[in-house]
Amino acid sequence: MRFTPQFLDELRARLPVSEVVGRRVKLKKAGREFKGLSPFQQEKTPSFTVNDQKQFYHDFSTGKHGNIFDFVMETEGVSFPEAVERLAGMAGMALPAATPDAARHEQRRKTLHDVMELAAKFFADTLASRNGAKARGYLGDRGISPATQLQFRLGYAPGERFALKEYLGAQGISTEDMVEAGLLVGGDDIPVPYDRFRDRVMFPIADARGRVIAFGGRALEKDVPAKYLNSPETPLFHKGDNLYNLATARQATHNGAPLIVVEGYVDVIAMVTAGFAGAVAPLGTALTENQLALLWKMADEPLLCFDGDRAGQKAAYRAADLAMPNLLPGKSLRFALLPEGQDPDDLARTGGRVAIEEVIGAARGLADMIWSREIEGGTFATPERRAALEARINELSNGIRDEVVRRYYRQDLAERLQRTFAPDGARGGYGRGGFQTRRGESPRGFAPRGAGPAGRFAPRGGRPPGIVSGIAPGPYQAASPQLATSPIMRGQRSAMSRREALILQSLINHPWLLHDHLEEVAALELAHPEANKLRAGIIAAFANDHHHSPDVEEQAEKMRADLEARGLGEVLQRVERAITTAAVWAAMPGAAREDVLATWQQLVVLHQKTHALLRERKDAELALAEETSEANLAWLKDVSARLDSLDGTEALIEGFGELSGRFRKSV
Repeated sequence: MRFTPQFLDELRARLPVSEVVGRRVKLKKAGREFKGLSPFQQEKTPSFTVNDQKQFYHDFSTGKHGNIFDFVMETEGVSFPEAVERLAGMAGMALPAATPDAARHEQRRKTLHDVMELAAKFFADTLASRNGAKARGYLGDRGISPATQLQFRLGYAPGERFALKEYLGAQGISTEDMVEAGLLVGGDDIPVPYDRFRDRVMFPIADARGRVIAFGGRALEKDVPAKYLNSPETPLFHKGDNLYNLATARQATHNGAPLIVVEGYVDVIAMVTAGFAGAVAPLGTALTENQLALLWKMADEPLLCFDGDRAGQKAAYRAADLAMPNLLPGKSLRFALLPEGQDPDDLARTGGRVAIEEVIGAARGLADMIWSREIEGGTFATPERRAALEARINELSNGIRDEVVRRYYRQDLAERLQRTFAPDGARGGYGRGGFQTRRGESPRGFAPRGAGPAGRFAPRGGRPPGIVSGIAPGPYQAASPQLATSPIMRGQRSAMSRREALILQSLINHPWLLHDHLEEVAALELAHPEANKLRAGIIAAFANDHHHSPDVEEQAEKMRADLEARGLGEVLQRVERAITTAAVWAAMPGAAREDVLATWQQLVVLHQKTHALLRERKDAELALAEETSEANLAWLKDVSARLDSLDGTEALIEGFGELSGRFRKSV
């Protein structure tokens, strides 16, 4: 939309800068100017000034300077046209139309927006009525509280064929408008248009300004053709150009929340409820280029969170292929795969915010995803296969349109090829233009670094040859520690934290701890579902009298045997894999009793404080999302700083173990 200089000047004349800024900043008169605390960063002494005569603001703490349009764009994360629209609404000015046709189209869209708003109200009222009991039961089973239902304006479309049509008709809405808005199914072969959504839980889809433009409906019966049904393409709604929860997520990411892309409506709601307000989802399709452009307007590196099954991996690969040609300096994607069999809704309900944060913490970059896919399940025993791999890698990097990003991708992927398939004793490699030899030497056989006499690949660092899960056996296997532990190769990621694993290992190796700490163990908040399962097994095994043996080592052996008999052997192995260092001696067998008790106390206190701070941070984020104020922003920053400080103390537990023959570390 184009705005004439005259229109913008009139808008500036009607809205003093102090009035616009005063909605967010508490201003005090100081001579001819106003002063207040910076809205862009935390400060104690006011350095933010507003001058109505000169029509600008200036922030001495950050150097930011501008007019009313700049201020709305900076503080609300919107584009210039949207800032003008919001200020025009504040000033009570009608927006100009560029042409008579544009004016008619704008009026038509306004009419359809009114229709969609009425439909959203009808669905919400029906959900709250006696007729919505079944839908409320479904939402309750999914852990969506009444408050959350109101927050997302959820509703219910009754099963009758003309319920919405009759309601809107009584409000004076024409059948033609209902059909054009996508609410009715009509056409030349349908003499009487009828409701598109029937007996479905309704999820309103809003545009960037928060106006309802479409609906997604989830069927409550199992035998319907489509479990989810979205609105069709309309003058308001183009599914490839929008995202679910876009308006809320855009404001949240502008305020510092991470931008996380999940797959469905309920996943978004679960993420927001867990404290991740910047969650969005595509609208029933794979991610599109227009949606990717929307994401990059909100964040430089959006995080795509997919299910850990094969379908989730394929979705991740599709998104990677979509992004590659469009990469720009600073613009990329990160990928997080959930434990297999779980979606974000499952993870949020079973593990809460901590479990989600662990998945996010293990997110991988776009280059890692591309590399993993190209070598997944491959054997490269012949020069031809290695050459084909290099050709594919080069083709992928050549598809990047931006010259600078393309150059760095070529370098990165070439180095990966070099590290994985470097010829033994040669300077060059397949990552640097092909096989090369030292001057004066005869070409030698191509063997990956670390290969033994038989020529089989062994990873660098002296590890024995082995088969990486997900890669077929054979010589010249593409293996690396990162790949071996990645969710792409394993099919799922062990999201168990190191601290939870240490707590569980301490109980397994020292069951006598449960004598005095049983209630404490039972009350611990454990994020990972398998950690909860193993804790239940440990408590049950403790009840089987293993703790009565006077021999501490015999207690531990009986505990392990009991856990394995309960089918928890694989979980035990995952606990050991989650502990990436052996520095916490007191969790290991044979540690002195005093060391075990001291370390246990440190572990539990740190764990409890972390969970308390994570809950407080969620409260602070929700408060900031509801009211953008200096106090709420300061609260969030303070909680985050205390969390960072607490993370730094985790190393303290490594210092315990003097009586077990270990030296205390200086932390």
